[in-house]
Amino acid sequence: MFPLNVQQPILAQADPARIWTWAFVGLTFALYLYIGWRSRVRETRGFYVAGQGVPAIANGAATAADWMSAASFISMAGLISFSGSDGSVYLMGWTGGYVLLALLLAPYLRKFGHYTVPDFIGARYYSDTARVVAAMCAIFVSLTYVAGQMKGVGVVFSRFLEVELWLGVVIGMGIVAFFAGLGGMKGITWTQVVQYFVLILAFLIPSIAISSMLTQDPIPQSGFVFSDISERLNEVLLELGEKEYTKPFGKFSQLNVFCITAALMFGTAGLPHVIVRFYTVKNVRAARYSAVWAIIFIAVLYTTAPALGLFARYNLIKNLHQSTVTQIELQTGEEKPQVFKFADQSASQQQAVFKAVQQAQQTNLRAETDPAVAKTSITYFLTSPDGKPLNWATQWQNTGLLKVEDLDRDGHINLKLIEFKGADDKTETRSELAKIDKDIIVLSTPEVAGLPPWVIALVAAGGLAAALSTAAGLLLVISSSLAHDLYIRFVEPNATEAKKVRVGRIAILLGILVAGYFGINPPGFVGEVVAFAFGLAAASFFPVIFLGIFSTRVNRAGAVSGMIVGLVFTMTYIVLCTADKVLPFLFDAPILTQDQWLFGISPQGIGTLGMLFNFVVTWVVSMCTPPPPEEVVALVERIRLPGEAGAAADH
Repeated sequence: MFPLNVQQPILAQADPARIWTWAFVGLTFALYLYIGWRSRVRETRGFYVAGQGVPAIANGAATAADWMSAASFISMAGLISFSGSDGSVYLMGWTGGYVLLALLLAPYLRKFGHYTVPDFIGARYYSDTARVVAAMCAIFVSLTYVAGQMKGVGVVFSRFLEVELWLGVVIGMGIVAFFAGLGGMKGITWTQVVQYFVLILAFLIPSIAISSMLTQDPIPQSGFVFSDISERLNEVLLELGEKEYTKPFGKFSQLNVFCITAALMFGTAGLPHVIVRFYTVKNVRAARYSAVWAIIFIAVLYTTAPALGLFARYNLIKNLHQSTVTQIELQTGEEKPQVFKFADQSASQQQAVFKAVQQAQQTNLRAETDPAVAKTSITYFLTSPDGKPLNWATQWQNTGLLKVEDLDRDGHINLKLIEFKGADDKTETRSELAKIDKDIIVLSTPEVAGLPPWVIALVAAGGLAAALSTAAGLLLVISSSLAHDLYIRFVEPNATEAKKVRVGRIAILLGILVAGYFGINPPGFVGEVVAFAFGLAAASFFPVIFLGIFSTRVNRAGAVSGMIVGLVFTMTYIVLCTADKVLPFLFDAPILTQDQWLFGISPQGIGTLGMLFNFVVTWVVSMCTPPPPEEVVALVERIRLPGEAGAAADH
């Protein structure tokens, strides 16, 4: 009978990858909880800086895990995969920024000897106002950053464990709250050491396997450089009507390449959750060594990411282009799905299927403006050109992160750019790959390549490790800003150690509730949201930290003015350009469209201009107001002289 109202058999079968994923996620989560319990602390020094007893190599691994967030693990290869040569801005910006931080700022901040960046700014600029502004900047940057991490948690849970996105985020929130709340920086540090090795194995194993398959070279970096894979991909893309993968300035203009790279670079050097890691070691020497170890650990992933991005793009096209539609499933709300068999049907029967699909699309258009109309999900079941079922494509369509559409109604999915008239009668030019979220590239690559289920599960566990490790570090920054820099400083300065730790734990819980909201209601894809956080850090923190170390003339009036101008300008511009994403309940389109961007600079790169405004305002206001007191000048000169740092001060 046609149509057949039955479920697709392959989806009813047990998914081996899901069983492996539950096993790996359960094992790693249990280990994180155990470490959090064993690392529980009762004093602020342990809670905020892990007692300053972390070995350099362990701190290097923890720093790498803290810094290599869901954006690095989940999004960066996807960004490179679809941006081609222009995706190098993320590599250059994030790696260059870390080197800048490690060599130029971290040793001096460690020698200063306090707990947090607002601590440094408050003491260096002899101002409680500066401390408050810095604390608010830290909270704002961290909340923006943590939104991306929780989106990554939701993506992994919704696909690999097939639980509701909100439930996956809640589980992740509970795990982080446990080991971060109990152990503070001590629990976070040792959990991050484990998480680094989980995420790096999860990234390297599929990269090595796919490199061997596509280039016959097991080393991804050399397969990427010395094989002809990039030329093969260029040829395929040109045949599909797209730009060459290796051609520069295809996605970003030359100015935007510079601005985005600079924003990511200086933003990295101003990220409070990375800077605070250098307070956890014994002395300045250990801080320098941990920075070197971190660079080595980071390089392992960052030299592999561009290779994986290219391999993933080539493999995706190879599997999806000219794949055959075997059946189409339509499901409205909770109703029983309609499954239309497509293969071996007559031309008239196939056209009847497409008519039903078109009606569903028109219904979905009405549902966008009328809440009373239920949306209909449209799922294509495909086989590859060599006849293998593409189960991964079906399962990713069910998450809403992948969408295909047979526009020319020929029973095949064609990735060539074609012109067609949509359900709203508007003419568009695009391929039949209607949507692919950049966050799924790394996560889906093992499935696309046909790797064993345990590799797919390991990648899922790695994605969660990357997201949760960075989320924990960010939550501690939010906790320290709320509890240590604001509450303890201004509300209850004589609080007992137990009270200080308790307030810190409450602040972590408040932060994780906000993070959970953003995970359930994400404002964009992971890499995009995180890039905004780097821009905000560049525009607010970097100038005042840099000038605070290397200039004795900059004063509190200049620092406060510069931070406010840089943060407000950058945040306002980002909101204006992405209003439909960050404020979807108020706007359905950007306030500033692309042709209205200031000097053509994208919101991802505007942090560079905000940083320049910060530098100029800080310097000009400082020159027009009295210089800092002599004791502050002596402090600046002292932290630049060789010598060891003492223990972290509590205030």
